[in-house]
Amino acid sequence: MNTIRRALITGAVVLSLGTLVACTPTPSGHENMPGMSQSPASDAVANDADAMFASMMIVHHEQAIEMSDLVLAKEGLDPDVADLATRIKEAQGPEIEQLNGWLDDWDVPAADDSMDHDDGMMSADDMAALEAASGADAGKLFLEQMIVHHEGAVNMAEDEVENGKNPDATALAQKIIDAQTDEIAEMRGLLAG
Repeated sequence: MNTIRRALITGAVVLSLGTLVACTPTPSGHENMPGMSQSPASDAVANDADAMFASMMIVHHEQAIEMSDLVLAKEGLDPDVADLATRIKEAQGPEIEQLNGWLDDWDVPAADDSMDHDDGMMSADDMAALEAASGADAGKLFLEQMIVHHEGAVNMAEDEVENGKNPDATALAQKIIDAQTDEIAEMRGLLAG
């Protein structure tokens, strides 16, 4: 069922982006005239990969923030895990706003939350297990789940770097790859320690 939903989301994004590209004016030669404003890079041409990346990464980041909120509410949480969860929230909240802004600029609808575990998303059962866990067990489960979650985000970002066209979107994707790869290493270290 998730494959069907993903296909429907992809179709909606492609149709919306097709409309965007079809309605994008061609250069008239007036772009560099004094008094004529130039579009920012976020308004630069975007392709299907850019739209899919922005749309799906919003859903992905929202779940990471939800996971962080769940673990931060636990008593007896390892301070290093609490620090990591706080940093994840602080980094991904503004990125969600940026991604939503791009979708608005590109006139592309945001995806629903129908991503699957192949993208590193946690299932309802995974989220319930995190919510039910306490103290050190919650911290360990959070780290294990967030490693999988981050690996999914890195894969999505690598696809954007390889196939995206919008320079701002590909730059954000590279930033996500770098930051989340470092956090994966940090989380593995915390689990080993």
